[in-house]
Amino acid sequence: MTAGLHICLTGVESTGKTTLANQLCVTFGGVLMPEYGREYAETIGTDFTPVALRQIAATHSQRRAELLAIRPALLIEDTDIVTTAAWFRMLHGCRDPELSAMPAVADRHLLFAPDTPWVDDGTRAFPGADRQRFHAIIVDELAQRGIAPLLISGNWAQRREQAEAAIQTAMKDGQ
Repeated sequence: MTAGLHICLTGVESTGKTTLANQLCVTFGGVLMPEYGREYAETIGTDFTPVALRQIAATHSQRRAELLAIRPALLIEDTDIVTTAAWFRMLHGCRDPELSAMPAVADRHLLFAPDTPWVDDGTRAFPGADRQRFHAIIVDELAQRGIAPLLISGNWAQRREQAEAAIQTAMKDGQ
């Protein structure tokens, strides 16, 4: 059996990644790789020290590898190392060599624009101008890794339509 399509949804907080990841899995019959950073924040806390961010990245990577080992036809990943590395840069002011060395392995990255309302859910940290700076850091992190993402923007329906079209195109292209 050949490897399937691996799509990663990335971008700043409160842009619909988690909701859409779930919807896309239902629509296309894919397997969901949830964001471990969210689980960490909700169960352990939001003190994202360098050690904590490296642990988040390592656990997320391990769980993704376990899912990829079953060779799903479609894996939808709710964020990846790009987002964790960007969190490090936002909180600690520099790139982390350990996180920078971890590869982003998705076939396609869908980058969610910060053009939706920011909602404080108790774990989110970057409203207003910080949200735009965080987006710029994610864009730079993608560029540093040689990743050209597809930008997903607009209202919720437009985002879903764009993401579905991207997956359909990738499936037709055999990626």
